[in-house]
Amino acid sequence: MTDHTDSPAPEGPIKTPRNLVLTIVAAFLVPVTLLLLVAGYFGAQPRMGAGSDAFDEQSIAARLQPVGRIALADAPAGGGAPRSGEQVYQAVCSACHAAGTLGAPKYADKAAWAPRVAQGFDTLLHSALKGKNAMPPQGGGATSDDEIARAVVYLANAGGASFAEPPAPAASAAD
Repeated sequence: MTDHTDSPAPEGPIKTPRNLVLTIVAAFLVPVTLLLLVAGYFGAQPRMGAGSDAFDEQSIAARLQPVGRIALADAPAGGGAPRSGEQVYQAVCSACHAAGTLGAPKYADKAAWAPRVAQGFDTLLHSALKGKNAMPPQGGGATSDDEIARAVVYLANAGGASFAEPPAPAASAAD
């Protein structure tokens, strides 16, 4: 007869019935949990097929929205009539000349304008049209040469000059 009491202890991690139950539960729960995580990940992706909201008007409009926009400047008031020197100053020049930004002579500062006025209207106009130091050509604005000339006269006269305002382009063509 064989004696079963002298048999060796079982080898491996499962030595008790409790370890066996825990191993069976873990063998079931770990794959199920992994499957649920993968399904949740792929289920969160937007659906592009039938039954999705990819083809409703709001979704299409969002995809077709332009990347950038272009804003065109309004035409001068009065059906294309050139702006006055004061209007050009307010729209373009005051950004720097009102506060004296980057060394720009301030509006109506006679001491700052005196050496510039002494150079004459043509020199001031050339500097305004072509740019000088930190000032970009035409003050960085989209204005005609005639409007720039009016703005130069307006600024210089406020600074102590007595330049005559240039005639309107239509008036100079009629002469």
